Amino acid sequence: MFYLPYNKKLKKRSKELRKNMTITEKKLWKLYLQKCEYTVNRQKIIDNFIVDFYCAAKKLIIEIDGNQHYTDEGKAYDEERSEILEGYGLTIIRFSNYEVINDFNGVLKKLNKYMRE
Repeated sequence: MFYLPYNKKLKKRSKELRKNMTITEKKLWKLYLQKCEYTVNRQKIIDNFIVDFYCAAKKLIIEIDGNQHYTDEGKAYDEERSEILEGYGLTIIRFSNYEVINDFNGVLKKLNKYMRE
């Protein structure tokens, strides 16, 4: 069995984020991930982080990045966070809000590639 660290102090925040998903998170969830052949969790707590989506069967984290991720501070935080999460043997795939809104078929194509591996 594969276990990931869990910070129970983030549980309340994780629930709030599930209830208040962004437009792009809702789109990806409703049109693909919710119906995916593998179980995908929303706003999953892993270590001291809450990831947008997590597929345990594929050890895959799916992130949808808003504008805050493209600042110097956001990039540095994401880099450090990714290094820690990848240290658990997880793969992270990132999409921008723009990609989800304007190239949804491209997003699905990339996701299907990861889901078939």
